[in-house]
Amino acid sequence: MPLQIMKLAVSAALDIDTVPTVDRFFNIVTEPVTGAGTLTIAADDFMTDTGADGATLPELTADNSYLNVYVNGVLQMDDLIAYTPGGTGVGQLIITVPADSTVIADTPVVLEITNFAPTSEATITT
Repeated sequence: MPLQIMKLAVSAALDIDTVPTVDRFFNIVTEPVTGAGTLTIAADDFMTDTGADGATLPELTADNSYLNVYVNGVLQMDDLIAYTPGGTGVGQLIITVPADSTVIADTPVVLEITNFAPTSEATITT
């Protein structure tokens, strides 16, 4: 009989589910902000998808989350954004308005937060 490689007879299947939770918060700017300046929006100044008061801004899950900020429908650069989760008096979104830029009154601001709670299940057959 010729030589041959001996190996284990094993098969495996992996089922991964990402389980995203998306929260969206909306605000209409009431006063113009001219740069260099900051636009600060407190948690209770937002409303949710249902129109309810956005009194609490969610925590970001470490290494499994991201947030997007849109001003007048345009995605903003990450370095212009400072986010603090929490409830009324604590949670807020701060947008740095660069020099020579203006956020005019009645401009919509959308904060979108996505947290993931991934699960996985491995099935190994020998």
